[in-house]
Amino acid sequence: MRILLTALLLLSSPALACGPDTDCPVGERQYRISMPADHDGTTPVPALIWSHGYGGSAQGVMKNGSMRRMLSDAGFALIAMNGINGSWNLPNGPRTMDSDGSAEFAYFDAVIADATAQHNIDPDRIVAAGFSAGGMMVWNLACSHPAKFAGFIALSGTYWLKPPATCARPVSSIVHIHGTQDKTVPLLGRPIGETKQGEVEEALSMYENFGDFGPSEYFKTGPLTCRTRNNPTGEVLEYCLFEGGHSFRTEYLAHGLATLMDAGQL
Repeated sequence: MRILLTALLLLSSPALACGPDTDCPVGERQYRISMPADHDGTTPVPALIWSHGYGGSAQGVMKNGSMRRMLSDAGFALIAMNGINGSWNLPNGPRTMDSDGSAEFAYFDAVIADATAQHNIDPDRIVAAGFSAGGMMVWNLACSHPAKFAGFIALSGTYWLKPPATCARPVSSIVHIHGTQDKTVPLLGRPIGETKQGEVEEALSMYENFGDFGPSEYFKTGPLTCRTRNNPTGEVLEYCLFEGGHSFRTEYLAHGLATLMDAGQL
């Protein structure tokens, strides 16, 4: 009887039931989480919240062993978000022209609240990152929800159509990484249905002016050629290009994370 009761308690506990291989429910949505390998279960840890590309899923993200190892070695939890039917409900999208993004922002708020309560995530050290459509999600979060995150890493994705005229404060640190020959999300965007993908430089220019970022400094690291700007309050706006198409490599994400850490955002 005692063994049966213990088993039932374990099965009924959402904190114990979810992780990298099982969904963590939040309302009608879900996410998955992978904690650092050496996590003791009591010490708050930083986290990277990842938004997948179009057609992806949290389950698919957790199959990326390279990304999981990199984040675990850095002491970060990986929180994999789950779009609805593999997509994100963002302003000016092909099927979401009238959206204000509020449903997605509420979902991210709910996941952050759940993860900090159930998995001992440090709410002051959460980074938002994503690839392709997930990079679009990141730019929208950076503009609408800057106070929720310590920094942002957008890979190969920007706003639909055009950036907003202004953003919410505080100003955030953003790292954007993109392939020079990307044909899926070109640097100049491309028409899709009644809308188009935005231009990367237009998003960067808007945020440079909004955040009072200073002159550019240029450098090269590995396959990345970067320009970086700082503002008077210590935030960084970095733009890195690599020779290639629409592709993700763990080292690109690792560079973005290192940039935020070096800037003192984490």
